[in-house]
Amino acid sequence: MQPWFTDGKLGIFLHWGIYSVDGVAESWSFFNGQVPYETYMAQLDGFGAGKWDPDAWADLFVHAGAAYAVLTAKHHDGVALWDTQANDLSVVKRTPAARDLVTPYADALRRRGIKVGLYYSHLDWSHPDYATVRPDGQDPGDRGNPYSMPAAGDESPERWDAFLAFHRAQIRELLGRFQPDLLWFDGEWERSPEQWRMAELADLIKELSPHTVVNGRLSGHGDYATPEQGVPVEPPKGPWELCLTVNDSWGWQPQDDHHKSPRQLVRVFAETVGGGGNLLLAVGPQADGTIPAEQAERLEALGGWIAGHRPAVHGAVRGLPHGHFYGPSTLSADRRTLYLFLFDRPNEYVVLRGVRNAVLSARILGTGADVRHERVGGLGEVPGWEYLYVTDDQLDPLCTVIALELDGELDLYREHTRD
Repeated sequence: MQPWFTDGKLGIFLHWGIYSVDGVAESWSFFNGQVPYETYMAQLDGFGAGKWDPDAWADLFVHAGAAYAVLTAKHHDGVALWDTQANDLSVVKRTPAARDLVTPYADALRRRGIKVGLYYSHLDWSHPDYATVRPDGQDPGDRGNPYSMPAAGDESPERWDAFLAFHRAQIRELLGRFQPDLLWFDGEWERSPEQWRMAELADLIKELSPHTVVNGRLSGHGDYATPEQGVPVEPPKGPWELCLTVNDSWGWQPQDDHHKSPRQLVRVFAETVGGGGNLLLAVGPQADGTIPAEQAERLEALGGWIAGHRPAVHGAVRGLPHGHFYGPSTLSADRRTLYLFLFDRPNEYVVLRGVRNAVLSARILGTGADVRHERVGGLGEVPGWEYLYVTDDQLDPLCTVIALELDGELDLYREHTRD
């Protein structure tokens, strides 16, 4: 695991491909029968990326406070955004865009110090050799979906080997040409780790690009966990990343105007970093390469809040376990400053429990305003309650953060008071 990832806190997820021409669900729309495959693939003729400005993307990500971004180099539909030599299904060979879109994206990010992430789907519902074996143990009489499973009697281990050779050729291209800081895999669920030969793939990545961080969808060989669309109540123990859409869709869908508010996004972000994770926030560029204004505005609002509360985010680690404070928290790297996140208007005060340390000072992060505090109760080894009195004029409209300076490294008490 690279240190940049664990302190990254925010990444931008970009689902961009031919599905943005008609604004349909990426790959799933034909897989689930919402549109015919031929209609879906006809979008190749309309994908021009005529207004795409990768530098404008990168500038927006800087304003959002993002440390990295992840672009769908190839989704489940099999359409590559780079000039792959493994087959002819790419935006370079098959669309009016007629150019590699990954290189300008990577170059623009690197000019601004943003880490480069590439999404790659293991499965490929367009490849003729993909639907040639079924998962280990699956009943041959279960036809499943023809894009992913062969009919009984049509299994071909030899063609599956040919698909794996194609799969490895594309991954070698991504690693060799772009040297990504992060490979974000998906689509592993339709085959077993043994069928994918995941251990072999993990070794290949380490050999060709040892600095590359890999997400958990390498069937036990990745570097971190990737929950989706909901903050875990109990965060994973190790590194993790929450994947979240800014509205309800991964890619651009014109009818989806259910965008999360800046306050909702800040809340999810705070809950995520408080649990030791990163937020990978998904936006859906349109076919011309522009990011919808409603989504750009939300990225900028989130970035504005992060900029005003940077010490509680960057350089900080996961905060208190459940029960000590009713809200997220983070802790400075030296474990001497505790940051408490307040989403709601307090009724006079908020309370911190089970902290043995004395609180030397309390202030509102971003303004420096002092917060009146007092210790109430306590007996022997059992600490009392730290009451923090917050007034309405001290509240941030999105999320208020109180910084507590402790008299030493954080010392928690979690025992029973008496049997």
